[in-house]
Amino acid sequence: MKSKTVFICASCGHQSPKWEGKCAVCSEWNTYVEETINKETTIEKKKQRNLLDDTASSKSVLLEEIPAHKEIRISLNDKELHRTLGGGLVPGSITLLGGDPGIGKSTLLLQLALNAPFKILYVSGEESKQQIKMRADRMGGGNQNCLIMTETNLQKILKEAREVEPHLIVIDSIQTIVSPYVDSIPGSISQVRECTSELQIYAKESNVPVMIIGHINKEGHIAGPKILEHIVDTVLQFEGDRNHIYRILRTKKNRFGSTEELGIYAMETTGLREVENPSELLLSQSDEDLSGSTVASTIEGMRPMLIETQALVSQAIYGTPQRSATGFDLRRLGMLLAVLEKRAGLFFGQSDVFLNIAGGLKVQDTAIDLAIIAALVSSLHNKPVNNKICFTGEVGLTGEIRAVTRIDQRIEEAARLGFEEIYISRYNKLTQGKDKYNIRIHKVGKVEEVVDLLF
Repeated sequence: MKSKTVFICASCGHQSPKWEGKCAVCSEWNTYVEETINKETTIEKKKQRNLLDDTASSKSVLLEEIPAHKEIRISLNDKELHRTLGGGLVPGSITLLGGDPGIGKSTLLLQLALNAPFKILYVSGEESKQQIKMRADRMGGGNQNCLIMTETNLQKILKEAREVEPHLIVIDSIQTIVSPYVDSIPGSISQVRECTSELQIYAKESNVPVMIIGHINKEGHIAGPKILEHIVDTVLQFEGDRNHIYRILRTKKNRFGSTEELGIYAMETTGLREVENPSELLLSQSDEDLSGSTVASTIEGMRPMLIETQALVSQAIYGTPQRSATGFDLRRLGMLLAVLEKRAGLFFGQSDVFLNIAGGLKVQDTAIDLAIIAALVSSLHNKPVNNKICFTGEVGLTGEIRAVTRIDQRIEEAARLGFEEIYISRYNKLTQGKDKYNIRIHKVGKVEEVVDLLF
């Protein structure tokens, strides 16, 4: 049979017989890629899957007749990954791990394979066995049942998996795996979609979980069609600045647990080290009070942590003042500066303003607004804030300090780390009295009150 050429949208997977500038389904521009589909191999593939067999049928059952049972989880030696997955791996699940190049995706899963107490088949299409051996020796692992395979042909990988019967399969990476049923280059939309579908079918039939590493594009999204993220059960995102040692593992999608969990690692020469108490590492190591430095109590996922916010306000040398923010939304920084000028009478129009979140973290929690306000005013007046004071609260356009969620956990985390005072919104309701906490609590309602109390 003749091959058929179609154009596939890289964003949503929509097929079109001709190239179009704008996708008719997802409205994205310049996303159509030409692919060749071989009808003969498509029919052979369907025959092998028994999709053309009319005798294979599934019957419907009532919801009440389905027995309820708790999901069995595979325990992992990695506590951070165990927490991020919602309590371990679910048998038969398929997990996708994405992140920037060099962030530590392969290191994380190879470390898991070396330390796991069960048999793992680690498949690499990017590195040789000698390269993997060198990394494994550097990290130091004791799993005698870690099987290494360097192969890109999906059918050979599945054949090996059926023979050795591992408890977990790791694919590094999905963009290097090819299926003989698809006539296109590795990493193309058709190959990525087909290989992921084949792995999903194997995982469901054999009840063996599969973990896949996926590359990301220049926009920061996982490369390949968007349907790739819909096929898998869990999507994990590995984040962090390569110039810093800290890495954050976030859950973008999880069919078996919460998407609010995250894991924190520190990259070292021997691999990734779990960070159980990130607050102590993200705070300043100096005992001296310095202007422009404050501490915010924030929530990352389900974990409360304290982070240091640093601000520098100086006279503008050039005509146009600079505004720079690292780890924080630059537009929100502009809003906070406008609130200070309008409500507190402090003018930053002729000053350069630089803001930095210590540790290389990117924080989206609006509860750090109050700490940033204090840091900006401290740097403007060149007056330090006591390093035993903590802040948590969202700042509104009218200058009010708005209430934040899970205030009790934020206060308890600050008290546990030895802070003596914390500023919160007066609109926050505490589950117990102020005297019950081992920390002095200041309730404020306006930005002006904070400026008057501190300076």
